[in-house]
Amino acid sequence: MARALKRPNMRLKVPNLKVPRLPNTNEPDVFEEMSLYEHLDELRSRIVRACISIGAAFVIGIILARPLLDYIREGANTDGFDVVSPTDPITLYFKVALYIAVVIALPMILFQLIAFLAPGLTKKEKRLLYSALPFVTVLFITGAAYAFFFAAPRALTFLSNFLSGLFEWSPEGVQVINFYLTLMIGLGFAFQMPVIMFVLAKLNLVSGKKMAQYRKYAFLGILVLSAVITPSTDPVNLAVVAVPLVLLYEVGIMVAKVFAKTSVNGEVVGA
Repeated sequence: MARALKRPNMRLKVPNLKVPRLPNTNEPDVFEEMSLYEHLDELRSRIVRACISIGAAFVIGIILARPLLDYIREGANTDGFDVVSPTDPITLYFKVALYIAVVIALPMILFQLIAFLAPGLTKKEKRLLYSALPFVTVLFITGAAYAFFFAAPRALTFLSNFLSGLFEWSPEGVQVINFYLTLMIGLGFAFQMPVIMFVLAKLNLVSGKKMAQYRKYAFLGILVLSAVITPSTDPVNLAVVAVPLVLLYEVGIMVAKVFAKTSVNGEVVGA
């Protein structure tokens, strides 16, 4: 007699994915006590995960490095980069690939940093940090992209045409890469101004009204910051960096007045 065959169960179990939510500030804060060894082990784990994400993104960086180097060469207004050491070409190539990998892995790096710091923060601090994190990432990438696609090419075009009949324009590859890198990192951090202003207003340290009153002093500080970020000393490149920062300061004032109102003794402040 033939044996009865059981029909296999082909149903797939779908994992219960919970959408992460912001911490409720009305709930009491609970802090998990950890030993020094546990802190170091947690730090090691976060660093390893961040390095793995950079390593995975490095493969994409190797693919994109050549097109970006061609774009930088065209922006530098030169037929090719001068090199000093025989290893400069391959060093610059993989250096650019590593920069690309860090940018691609930036969200994961920030996530690992926040995951390491979160156990020691209050719910209010966690909520403020999680709310600001997407804007921090977007603004940093926006600032770096502005430097890469606009500020640096405009600066190099101006510098390459300055007294071109007197000076021979033949920049070294290392110096051009460092020129781009300085502007990209500087503007990436400088574009965080609206987020910083929002946090200061949300913590009731400086209100949006006070920020508007100190506008002229802020503009002076922006000029000093732009002079530090800009590798060259000409007013054209200084304006290319300073103008967007001035606009971002005005955006920060509006954000502080509209979205960072806090309540003190039942009265709304911050506007």
